[in-house]
Amino acid sequence: MVYFVGLILAGGEGKRWGGPKAWAELPDGRTFLESCFEILRMAGAQPVVATLPPEAGGPELNGLVSIALPEPGLDMFASLVTGLGHLVGHPDWQIVAILPVDHPLVRPATVTALANTAKPAAIPSFNGKHGHPVCLARSVVELIVEGKLTGPTLRDILRSIDAVDVDVDDPGVITNCNTPEALTTALAAAQNSKLKTQN
Repeated sequence: MVYFVGLILAGGEGKRWGGPKAWAELPDGRTFLESCFEILRMAGAQPVVATLPPEAGGPELNGLVSIALPEPGLDMFASLVTGLGHLVGHPDWQIVAILPVDHPLVRPATVTALANTAKPAAIPSFNGKHGHPVCLARSVVELIVEGKLTGPTLRDILRSIDAVDVDVDDPGVITNCNTPEALTTALAAAQNSKLKTQN
């Protein structure tokens, strides 16, 4: 078991949702941010950091380290670098699990499996499709923070290093809940899958 940390990318404005997705809610009342935080903590990540929109006004979560982005409209890579820059100040950890906030249905066991595989990076794959979270080794993170791996996207960085594909039985890794309709569709699919399993 590796000592790993978590990073939730939740700094977007959520224009397609109608507001920041960090505060979007699941049917059980939990926000996307709360769900992602729980996923990472249950998987074993400590600490967990989240990048949030400037002047974020949502409720604070006990144990979550919140980092407001310096200005609105920053892209995901800028949010990534901000969060990773904070985490490199924490000693000893080996791996970071990076979870976009619009993937609140990932299973904690999936994150744990990825963290134990990341050498130097692990990407989950479900039915042949890549998804999230992505896990990176500290050595890769340090190169990103130092500006030696510049993207301009995380996908570009993953292509440039020896990332490992990890097949997982978890549709949550490819379930991008970036609109209310996408969340409704994902929850309906999960319910149908559960019913088929029970039958």
